Amino acid sequence: MTELEKYYNKFNEDKRLTRRHGNVEFITSMKYIHKYLENIPDAKILDVGAGTGRYSIALAEEGYDVTAVELVKYNLGILKSKKSSVKAFQGNALKLSRFGDNIFDMTLLFGPMYHLYCLEDKITALQEAVRVTKEGGIILVAYCMNEYCVITHAFKENCAKECRQNGKLTEDFHSVSEEKDLYDYVRTEDIDMVNQAAGGVERLQIIAADGAADYLRPVLNAMDEETYQLFIQYHLATCERQDLIGASAHTVDILRKIPMV
Repeated sequence: MTELEKYYNKFNEDKRLTRRHGNVEFITSMKYIHKYLENIPDAKILDVGAGTGRYSIALAEEGYDVTAVELVKYNLGILKSKKSSVKAFQGNALKLSRFGDNIFDMTLLFGPMYHLYCLEDKITALQEAVRVTKEGGIILVAYCMNEYCVITHAFKENCAKECRQNGKLTEDFHSVSEEKDLYDYVRTEDIDMVNQAAGGVERLQIIAADGAADYLRPVLNAMDEETYQLFIQYHLATCERQDLIGASAHTVDILRKIPMV
């Protein structure tokens, strides 16, 4: 069993996106999924790194043809236990050999990039997502952002000096991850590098999936419902602002597979 599997066997992934801070991420991501599915009522969707099926099952319940791939057996078991129409398989984002080329109208890559700590693996994962997506199809790729990591871990947990000393933070405060760290954190220029190296895609939008929500967990939990809904409105009104993207906990890069000439 890998360290990642051990982690998710303990982490309650099933509840993460139902808590208030996680729900902001879910609502935002679903808004943009729907935006790009608007003219594809019978879309075929692939959810790579599907976790326990928060997105897969919601989209299947809306009538879409959804296939899910999840690495962690524990999460996959929870997804399958929900008895939805989602076709769910164990698999790895780095090798989607189960699927042919140009199969899906939309591919979601909402978990894998969090845990692929080297550039080459990120490029491979995106290339595989591009390969299985139809020409002109949409690929949504989620990332964990560097400044969130530096603020909430290095400084909030008062270990910034130690991180600098042991090489976990560079001179310009970019976090450095290893496989044992489980999570990797990027800046927008790192995302641009992945896209350029993978090739075959053009960016339509990049959004802040949750903005300040993860920073404000206890504040959101203490809010009355009306104020919480107002926060969601605020976030949706600002999530496309490029001056805020890098400070979000998560971003979603929305790409289009470039049709072959």
